[in-house]
Amino acid sequence: MNNDNLYKWDVFLKKVDSDSPLMDDIKKLAPNPEHIHLGIDFGDCFPFEPPFVRIIGPHMLGGYVMRGGAICMELLTRQGWSSAYSLESLILQISATLVKGKARISFNHKGTPYTFERAMCSFNALVESHQAKGWVTPPKEEG
Repeated sequence: MNNDNLYKWDVFLKKVDSDSPLMDDIKKLAPNPEHIHLGIDFGDCFPFEPPFVRIIGPHMLGGYVMRGGAICMELLTRQGWSSAYSLESLILQISATLVKGKARISFNHKGTPYTFERAMCSFNALVESHQAKGWVTPPKEEG
């Protein structure tokens, strides 16, 4: 929970696939917090509509993480969401997607965390793009 607000959660992803380069990157964050900070915002229509999920920090490259920390996953859209999903399965799916997309932590970026506004703007743009062009599943050889 974020500041006692039930509609805003902070999730600290401390572990992904142990054989992945992303897990190696997480370990290299020491002595800073060794995690990926996710922000989850629940709307009034949850669980019938998906929560808005974004990366807050650290800054990442690849892994379907867009500018602003938005995550490109059909699951996070109205089209791909099901009210049957649990939060645990959602977080596990995000973790797997980051690894499958070969996400890496950007150690060269020393800026501030991603903002909600920038992530929302990126997410809305990617949803609009996918509504026009459809969603593409990467080939199996890509993970």
